Amino acid sequence: MPVGALRPPTRFCMLSRLLRNKTLLAGVAVLVIGAASWYGWQQHRDSAQQQALAASTLPQTAQAMREQPDAWFAAERDLSTLARDLDADRVAALGLARNSVLVSTRAGARYFVQDGRGTPVAQWALDRYRDHATPFQVVMLNNVSYDGAGNDAGSALELVGRSLNITLMLGLLGVMVWMVRGGGVGGRQYDLNLKVETTFDDVIGAKEAKHALQDIAAFLKTPESFAALGARPSAGVLMSGPPGTGKTLLARALAGECGVSFIAASGSDFTSKFYGVGPMKVKALFKAARKHAPCILFIDEIDGIGKRTSSGNGPAESEGNRIINQVLVEMDGFAPGDGVIVVGATNLVDNVDEALLREGRFDRRVHVKLPDVIDREGIFRLYADRVKTEAGIDYEQLARLTTGLSPAAVASIVNQATLLAAKAGKDAVGQREFQEAIEISRMGEINGAVRALTTEERERVAVHEAGHAVIAQLLNVGRVEKVTILPRGGALGVTLVSPPEDRHLHRKSELENRIVMLLGGRCAELLTYGEASTGAAHDLQEASRIALAMVAQYGFGGSGSLFNLAAIENPALVQPEMGNAIEEAKQLLSRLEEQCTAHLTSHAGALRHIVAELLDKETVPGNVVEQAVASISPELRAA
Repeated sequence: MPVGALRPPTRFCMLSRLLRNKTLLAGVAVLVIGAASWYGWQQHRDSAQQQALAASTLPQTAQAMREQPDAWFAAERDLSTLARDLDADRVAALGLARNSVLVSTRAGARYFVQDGRGTPVAQWALDRYRDHATPFQVVMLNNVSYDGAGNDAGSALELVGRSLNITLMLGLLGVMVWMVRGGGVGGRQYDLNLKVETTFDDVIGAKEAKHALQDIAAFLKTPESFAALGARPSAGVLMSGPPGTGKTLLARALAGECGVSFIAASGSDFTSKFYGVGPMKVKALFKAARKHAPCILFIDEIDGIGKRTSSGNGPAESEGNRIINQVLVEMDGFAPGDGVIVVGATNLVDNVDEALLREGRFDRRVHVKLPDVIDREGIFRLYADRVKTEAGIDYEQLARLTTGLSPAAVASIVNQATLLAAKAGKDAVGQREFQEAIEISRMGEINGAVRALTTEERERVAVHEAGHAVIAQLLNVGRVEKVTILPRGGALGVTLVSPPEDRHLHRKSELENRIVMLLGGRCAELLTYGEASTGAAHDLQEASRIALAMVAQYGFGGSGSLFNLAAIENPALVQPEMGNAIEEAKQLLSRLEEQCTAHLTSHAGALRHIVAELLDKETVPGNVVEQAVASISPELRAA
């Protein structure tokens, strides 16, 4: 059959099918539109009914909220629950109570959300949902408040939290008051000792200081005898002197000698980070002194209080002035029968306020000096008795080797000797450990710089130290104890010379001999090598200081001038005179250098012998130097 004969019927069938499909689609569309319209109408009717129901039940809801709020307070929800209900239009009414928000949903659920804890729920809800499509009803409940019913655990936690906050605030306030009153700065402001057993017999040396304190002790022992004569004792005693001389020990001994109480404080105890606390501490300290009278009130490092100033540096300066003023007022308030003696101690008298030094305050001055050789021997025996020592200790030599050292330094030397003996595994401390401890104190520890010295440097150090030793022995500057080329402290070599005795006055010839000894190392290098080295820098500095003092202060210059440049307070006026003094000091150094060169030239054999001993043994005792210098012929020595 031809294909063309079938095309019309086929097209007709397809067209009829298409028409039937369109009719079907139209019918489906009509059904969908009708169903959607019906569903929308139903939703609108339900919403209208719910709104009408809510409107009709609003008076009952408001009345119930006012009269029976417990129905809402039985269930608590958070803010997120309320937000979800508002977003879903499930809220029918909000009751705004004083500290909570009561919620009624369209489904009849009731709950509340607490308000006023940092999140204003009511205001947030009204602002956010003011223009909402489905508004909710708002009921004002001014007479309703949430009292914690149904939430005892939350109320208990809230009460505990508030209690902890109050306790913390009270604790911080108490700490601040405690610190302002002085309790937070170093603990107690003073050390109270009602019974002191130390007396003047326990203090070795300090004869002048103990003698000066005898009248203070007499007043504290028998105050009635002074009162009968109308005598007024000194209100304050100021003890001055180098550090470590025993000023605190003397104050304690004074209290023990008189059998009175002893109260100790420090000048730094009166300072505080809080304004006004310093004067309060001064009042408390003097109040305690009057309470425990008769007593010794000891203020160590009284220069820490400082001086009154008026430079306008702010509250710190004003506070310092108030502290000093309070001390002055308290000392002026002493009556003759109070029985309180204030003893101050300082190393820097110039830093003490002038008003504290006038009559009626610290009007007695007691200078505590360094111990002499006899006192140092006694101090060595005192501290050595506290450790285990060997027999035959030469305490006289130890005292001679420690000229110019304080009792505290002697105590440190004894302790250092004990450590050296323990390090060596010995059962007792011997003479060797004591001498080594003295050398450590005066020259420093032996360091490892010896490894860095070359052979030429080692020989130069030996020549330098031998020059010092020869001049010291020749001019009798002091006793040469030891010469070493082992580096100690900051020096590459050391010549240890101890003075023959403690002296407080020095002649012109003694100072010149001291300068010649200082120049001995440099002159020995010049004679041996033809040039000097930087090793003489410290020697030149000390020699220049002594020479300038001889010219500018002591009147030992060649011009015969007796004028002391220290008498001029204006530095501008000193410049011309100081220039002349420096020139004269240079001339003095040049003349003494020539003498030093002449001495070393005449004793070149002794110099070479000591140098050889040092290079061989590194350390040479003083008797070797003495024998080398004494071996020079009488004719050459006279020349």
